[in-house]
Amino acid sequence: MPASLRRIVVVLVLLALYVAGGAYSSLLRGGPDEVALFWPAAGVGLAGVLRYGLRVAWFVPLGTLLVHLLFEPVPRSFIVWSMASNFLGVLAGAWLMRRQPMDDLLTVRFGLHALGGSLVMATVSALIGTTGMFHAGMILTEQLPASAGRWLLGDLLGATSIAPAVMLLLPGRNGQRRRFPDSEYASEPERLGWNIALMASYLLMAWGGSYGGNYALGLVALPLGVMVWSAVRLPPRFTAIASALTMLLIAGLAGFGTAGYPRATDPLDSLYLLVFLVEVAALPLMLAFAMHQQRVAAGVLKHRANVDPLTGLENRNAFEEGMRPVLAETSTVPMALAYLDLDHLKLINDTASHAAGDQLIRGVAGVVSAHMRPEDRVARTGGDEFALLLRNCTPMVAEDRMRTLLRAIEGYRCGWNGQMLGTTASAGIVTFLPGQADYAQLLSQADAACFTAKEQGGNRVCLASLDAGELLDRTAAMRWVVRIREALERNTLALYCQSIVPLQPGAHSGRHFEVLLRLHDPRTGERLEPAQFMPAAERFRLGTRIDREVITQTLAWLESHPEQSATVESCCINLSGEAVIDEGFIGFVAERLRRSSFPASNLCFELTETSAVRDLARAQRFINQLRELGCRFALDDFGTGFCSFNYLRALDVDYFKIDGSFVRDMHHSPMAEAVVRSINEIAHVLDKKSIAEHTETEAQRRALQALGVDFGQGYAFDAPRPIDEYFGLAEADKR
Repeated sequence: MPASLRRIVVVLVLLALYVAGGAYSSLLRGGPDEVALFWPAAGVGLAGVLRYGLRVAWFVPLGTLLVHLLFEPVPRSFIVWSMASNFLGVLAGAWLMRRQPMDDLLTVRFGLHALGGSLVMATVSALIGTTGMFHAGMILTEQLPASAGRWLLGDLLGATSIAPAVMLLLPGRNGQRRRFPDSEYASEPERLGWNIALMASYLLMAWGGSYGGNYALGLVALPLGVMVWSAVRLPPRFTAIASALTMLLIAGLAGFGTAGYPRATDPLDSLYLLVFLVEVAALPLMLAFAMHQQRVAAGVLKHRANVDPLTGLENRNAFEEGMRPVLAETSTVPMALAYLDLDHLKLINDTASHAAGDQLIRGVAGVVSAHMRPEDRVARTGGDEFALLLRNCTPMVAEDRMRTLLRAIEGYRCGWNGQMLGTTASAGIVTFLPGQADYAQLLSQADAACFTAKEQGGNRVCLASLDAGELLDRTAAMRWVVRIREALERNTLALYCQSIVPLQPGAHSGRHFEVLLRLHDPRTGERLEPAQFMPAAERFRLGTRIDREVITQTLAWLESHPEQSATVESCCINLSGEAVIDEGFIGFVAERLRRSSFPASNLCFELTETSAVRDLARAQRFINQLRELGCRFALDDFGTGFCSFNYLRALDVDYFKIDGSFVRDMHHSPMAEAVVRSINEIAHVLDKKSIAEHTETEAQRRALQALGVDFGQGYAFDAPRPIDEYFGLAEADKR
């Protein structure tokens, strides 16, 4: 319907209701000089102006004129006063009420404010109207107070009982009726029971009043109780409608003097009755507003608890709660749980800002939602992670759908301060039938598959059912991470030392040793070798944290044992590949050395060849910055990586540690012996020292010595021992 036509229809409906209310009031009058006991038209006029604005307020004086012409003949001199009283009263009340925000009318605060506005409307109307009645000769001077009070309370009753129902039942300016969610209210059977109870209360009130008695009006408690029921259990519109019907009925019974209710003719009786009816009309409505406001607040809290504020999707808790009934179903419809993780979002956060990253996440969430079917579910479970439930999906269909989604994410662009931001995503999928597994198990498998997809380069899909071996490895690695973090928190990482022994005669008088790490499992007491837990630590970015802990513990031990540290010429500490790219690691080492009494020149950090050559320029900057502090460097596991000898000119290290695999194979592999010889000769050409790892036998020691290798390390000299034992403190304690 066009807006102009809709506005005309609305005004005609309001006019018809206004005239009908005035006609009903005229029936309750005892004569032309008597003020109506109840003026429902006041509520219609106030609701219409509040709902649609001052541009429709002209229906109030027009409706008043029609009421007088058709139903309530009065002196002509009074008609203008009557039209002015109703019109100006509605304008005054609406003006006062519109000074409050109109975004939510169903609050106790607005209800109290509306009650004040209704009182202003009724007061203005009563003053003008009774003045007009006196001017027209309809009442005498001594009748003015009683008439004004009856006019005021009649309008106030009309506003409190009729206006809320009209406000809630008529459509708004956009043509839509104000709707409220009914899911948190009573069920349909209870609503039907309430309707029956309301009608029954009316019949009982009329039937009981027909027997007469001085207190028949007490039967108003019957519909009042039903209205309290609706205020607590039903949407506010039920209470508003019940209040309007109840006031129309009671005013009719009292006005006509039927069903045993005496007609209110005495002015004081009329005032008492109107005050009582205003309270009966207002109190259930206030209770309904309070209950509605409480439900809205509870709904807001529930929304905050279940909805991600950034994307508007379900959060992790809501998704998990929703998955439980799905997994409990007895259907055989195949389903899939997908775990989606954005690739390299940290680069966006670091370069463009976290606000840009959030904007990109919002956009990706929209892309994901657009690719979901109505029966699917999607949630944001973490910073840049999403969980998706795909119904009626075989493994092939699920994989195709996720590949399509990843292509859409790859093609999405987000504008930010003149930049076009984009990203890719990785996804893991696990397919299942209801009842096959619990949610935690499915999510773990999907997460593991997603991690595998990221390790394979990202922007791809990995099916958990097709990659069981890697998923088992992933699960085991995750368990190792828990144990490592627990060890770090409980300080159960133990330092072991193994000697690096000079093979050639020279002036090396101090100790040379390497600090080795062992993890004592606090649960089993088992001593764990680095090969058991370091792959998992590096896989989950815990390498640098372990590096810092080892440096901290080593320096703390050496500082607390000055006599033993004075014998140290070179203390070697392994660094993970993460340390090279950790921007804060050099600052940590510099700060720790600044507070240390142990000379930085006696520290030698070991980097593996593969981690150093992965980013040669960064590795060289890292080495140079630590060398400026006085530290030395060794290139560990040399010979096993992809480094050519040309790279050695760019890596300013002090030692080449020949990988132990070549040392072990020297006696039965001429090539291994040639590699050892070549590495040693190149080290000497570059004025570096060579260290042979895994020197296990006396024969190997002699062979290395013959080749001119500078140092040897291995069981041919000693085995790794706890640091106290290595420096002889354990034996001293025993003595």
